[in-house]
Amino acid sequence: MFGDSDRAHQAEKMTIRIREFSKAPAVGENVIRRILWLTPAFGIAGAAAAFLFRRLDWAGGLLAGAGLAWLNFRWLHRGLKSFLEDAAMTPNLAARPGRARTYVTALFRYVLIGGSVYVIFVYLHFPLVSIVTGLCALGAATLAASLWEVAESRS
Repeated sequence: MFGDSDRAHQAEKMTIRIREFSKAPAVGENVIRRILWLTPAFGIAGAAAAFLFRRLDWAGGLLAGAGLAWLNFRWLHRGLKSFLEDAAMTPNLAARPGRARTYVTALFRYVLIGGSVYVIFVYLHFPLVSIVTGLCALGAATLAASLWEVAESRS
């Protein structure tokens, strides 16, 4: 009898630890949150600089590119999260439902971004280089958020 109550007590302690651990943010969650707000911030800063130089076409292209980069990252994050949740629920690869849907959604994301760049370039007449530079806001945000995380972990 003594062993059963001791096991129950140990199981209760483990359950409490698991609950406390599940409340903690996932690894990299802070970086993802920073990327999500730094990407438009870099796009707005670049557009403001272009506006100061009286290049409204460049300002629009930078904003459009940064907006597309932000959407791309959100869709990529959501798709990866969905894919990982499906993998955790069903370890058997053949039994996973909706695998084709995940791949089609990923392909659709790139088609939609390419089509958006084409429409912005052809109909709004923003310079293609400004749109591509705006898309680079995601890379700059990723680098800044990662360096921020490293610097924060050292202090």
